Amino acid sequence: MTPKSALIAAGLFAGLAACTVVPSVEAGAAPDDSQPVAPRTVAAPPAPAPASTPTTPARTDFTYSGELTQGGWIRGQAPSNAVSATLGETPLLLDEEGNFFAAFDRDAGTSELLVATLANGETVTRELTVLPRDWDIERVNVARRAGGASESFMRRRQPELDAIWDARIANSDTNGWKEDFIWPLTGRISGRFGSQRIYRGEPGSYHSGIDIATGGSGNPFVAPASGVVTLAVEDFSLEGNLLIIDHGAGLNSAFLHLSEIAVEEGDRVEQGQLLGRIGSSGRATGPHLHWSLKWHLTRLDPILFTGPMP
Repeated sequence: MTPKSALIAAGLFAGLAACTVVPSVEAGAAPDDSQPVAPRTVAAPPAPAPASTPTTPARTDFTYSGELTQGGWIRGQAPSNAVSATLGETPLLLDEEGNFFAAFDRDAGTSELLVATLANGETVTRELTVLPRDWDIERVNVARRAGGASESFMRRRQPELDAIWDARIANSDTNGWKEDFIWPLTGRISGRFGSQRIYRGEPGSYHSGIDIATGGSGNPFVAPASGVVTLAVEDFSLEGNLLIIDHGAGLNSAFLHLSEIAVEEGDRVEQGQLLGRIGSSGRATGPHLHWSLKWHLTRLDPILFTGPMP
């Protein structure tokens, strides 16, 4: 018997038990209209018990998963009732359910601290072990080129740097950071994240992204995750045609040396959407896509988001 049928049956039986007995009329006799017949009364069915609401056990610690290595990342949840959280000195953005994204710089140390502050003022701390990596280091027996950028170059360059900075700290309302990233295009990896030259003991700048070559200019590339376009510009001095997509929670992608940009600043893009075409604009030795990822000031390895090139 279903719960609804049981409830109806219970009410029916309760009504029968509460009925007033009316004297029967003898056979062949007319009913006595002078005596009123008491109305039949039915007891009200009992009120149903309130439905129980399942409760989720409170989280007393952080939960997380990801790539706990230099240039890597994690996604997770803060303890229940956390009002704020940090990785080292960097604040984490917590959504309504306490979900967060965090990452580790190319030169991160072997440990980092996750700290949550609860509503009652208490703190929860978790120490993370960050695995070191063997970077592609090339040592050359030549001196690093002396001198810095000229004053005339910096007059052009500084506004470009300011625009890039603003685009990378935009903090747009988007949840692309929650998605499993895909490759923006397939091809030969011609430059790996973190590679570096050492000039007679003096380190040069390491490669801040990953280079993907396809053998020619004009090949299309797509969004590795959804987000908001925060910068879409042409003819920057080093980057050439440059596109930056904010994935939210402090995470963003930059695409350099493009031959064509297919979106505009302010556009919302979905994972897999066409963003433009690769090229060799700016300071590039040949057609390729330079893709870099940053979380706040932290530089990350794109291949740790996508897995090996298919």
